[in-house]
Amino acid sequence: MQFDDQVDKRLRQTVLGDESLLHKFTDAAGDLAVNLVVGAIILILTLWASAWLSGITRNAMGRLHGRHAPDLTLQTFVASMVRYVILVIGFVAVLQQLGVKTTSIVAVLGAASLAVGLALQGALSNVAAGVMILLFRPYRVGDIIETGGKKGTVRALDLVITELATADNLKIVIPNNKVFGDVIVNHSHHESRRVDVTFRVLSAADLPAIMAGIQARAVANPLVLQAPAPSTSVAALGESWVEVEVQAWTKRQDHGTVQADLLLAAKLLSAGKADDLPPLPEAPVSPPEPVKGPKAGRRSLRSRLKA
Repeated sequence: MQFDDQVDKRLRQTVLGDESLLHKFTDAAGDLAVNLVVGAIILILTLWASAWLSGITRNAMGRLHGRHAPDLTLQTFVASMVRYVILVIGFVAVLQQLGVKTTSIVAVLGAASLAVGLALQGALSNVAAGVMILLFRPYRVGDIIETGGKKGTVRALDLVITELATADNLKIVIPNNKVFGDVIVNHSHHESRRVDVTFRVLSAADLPAIMAGIQARAVANPLVLQAPAPSTSVAALGESWVEVEVQAWTKRQDHGTVQADLLLAAKLLSAGKADDLPPLPEAPVSPPEPVKGPKAGRRSLRSRLKA
């Protein structure tokens, strides 16, 4: 009888212990599920807030320039920085919600700072190079640059990479540390550029006539600036040829057109086919400046009445 009482007591203790353990497990599973749901919500809000605040920053920096054209390089860089900061804050909040203590994370990162620094050396160097590019401004978004053997128009400058678009519409992504550590040739920095065309003429040809013809072609071209004036000179001499060099200044957007026209003219004039020269390119038409001041409305009204 006493043995049966002991067995019954042990069974009750075991059942009560199992029930309490089950309750603890259920509570822990419920807390974990709630934390996972809240963490997912925080993550979604973080992604949305990073994109939203990045767009607001971009628009706000565009408005700071007023009537001037916005600095796309600065806009892209600062907006990207805001986005990454929001993402880091959101991820830390998610870890805290899941029960991971940030102090322990900091301690682990501090202990493994050397390994983390070596692992992120490339990424951190890209970020540092991006900051230096933003400070020194060797190029801006929209400029045509040449670096690392690649040439194209700058489409974006991020914290880590610089994106180029080539003339045949190829996308080139270059890390910022390679761009900043290499020679950068900016073809769009100055308003005007010099066109240099060099060609060879046979010694038996009429050199003065050819030089006069190419000089007249450069002077008559409306895309060529007259100050400084175009020049034609003998650059080198050979046994059976004479090298002629033509230099003409033009606006940066007309550089390719003027260079192609002078090359074609040099070829035709050297071959004695001056009559085959194509018509000169047309001069660009600048849009009329808008009328400013209180009389602008009166002038527009008068023009409507006359029409």
